[in-house]
Parts: sequence; C-alpha cells; structure tokens
Amino acid sequence: MNPIRVVIAEDDQQIAEIQRRFLDRIDGFELVGVAHGLEEAEDLVDVLQPELLLLDIQFPTGTGLELLRTMRSRNSETDVILITAAKEVETLQAALRGGVFDYILKPLVFERLQETLQNFSSHRAKLQAMQSIAQSDVDTILPRGSSAAVGTLPQQEQRLPKGIDALTLEKIRQVFSAQAQALNAEEMGELIGASRTTARRYLEYMVSTNELAAEVSYGSVGRPERRYKQAA
Repeated sequence: MNPIRVVIAEDDQQIAEIQRRFLDRIDGFELVGVAHGLEEAEDLVDVLQPELLLLDIQFPTGTGLELLRTMRSRNSETDVILITAAKEVETLQAALRGGVFDYILKPLVFERLQETLQNFSSHRAKLQAMQSIAQSDVDTILPRGSSAAVGTLPQQEQRLPKGIDALTLEKIRQVFSAQAQALNAEEMGELIGASRTTARRYLEYMVSTNELAAEVSYGSVGRPERRYKQAA
C-alpha cells in the first residue's frame, strides 16, 4: 500500500521540525512538503494534493481556519488535522464545521499524534474497502479520530446532565491527553477558558464517570485542594 502523503503547515520552524521528526517515526506516512505560511500551504495543497494536511491555526497573515474554508469551497480531497494552541470552544466548533479529522492541542505529544495518524490510516482503509454502506458501517466510521459515533457512545454521554456539554468535555480530554500531571479546577479553567467553578463541575462529572481520578493535596499553608488526573 502506498504511504499517505502529508504536508505540514506550521509557521514556527522548530515546531515544524518536531512534527517532521515525529512523522518520520510513524509507518505508512510520507512527508511531501512543509509550509511556514498560509499562501505556501495553499500552494502545496493545490499542487501536491496530499491526502493529509497537519495545519496550525495562527499564522502572521491569517488563520488556518481560513485556509480550511478555502479548501472546502474548492472541494479539496485533502483531509486536515489541526495542531494548535487555540483552546477556545468557538475555534473547536469552527474546526468541526470545517470537517477536520482531529484537533490536537499543543504542546504536541508523539503518542497523541501517532494515535490519530493510525486512526486516520485505518479510517481511509475502511472507506476504500467498502462497496456500499449500512448504518452499522457509518456508526463505526463517524465521527472520526478519538470520538465515538452517537450510537456507540457510553450511556452517560448519550444523556449528558444539565450544565455539561460534549465540546467542553472533549476540550478537557485534550488537555489531559497532552500532559500527565494532575491539575486543580483553577488551572483547568485557565487552560480551557472557563471559570474555576465551571471547570470543577466538569472535572467532578468526569470523576463520577470514572474517566478521571481525584486526589487531595495540601498547599504551603495546609489548605487542601482537589487535583484531577486521568484514571488508571
């Protein structure tokens, strides 16, 4: 099987080099171009027509979301994975509407990139092998990446309680996938752009579903606080 051809679009040359080195360690993928600007990225996608674009959001001359919209208006067949520091829910929503395959928060972790690229490769292989589809086929393919189809979500995520939404839950999951240390509600709130109270509500909900574990620690003045980390 031919390798999946990839273009990297990242204005920071050091980060682009990290992505290139990570990509070299993952079988089945071939880097065919690196762009440090939006116009260069657009040209590489138009000329090389790669299967996959690893796209940042913030560029000096605009945003990766603008390029994503341009690609979709031109019916580009290149799939997109966003690798970004943007933690706003609105940005994630815009990315999902643009049909991105996955949304990875910086700092990029090799295991997270490897997981999503393997998912992407499996996704393409399934589609290419299909002659026609049944609903069960759709349910195993959509949505892609680390999310699950609505029909296969755990019961608690099919009926989220009042005050809990799926997009904010996914943002918190992304944060924990990018770092191993435990966080308190205030730290999580700063990372996802929410208040401490809101962050605590989501964290406690994820503890109740056994997705996170909570531990009590004591600060310098002996004041206890709850810190959260991914459940073992």
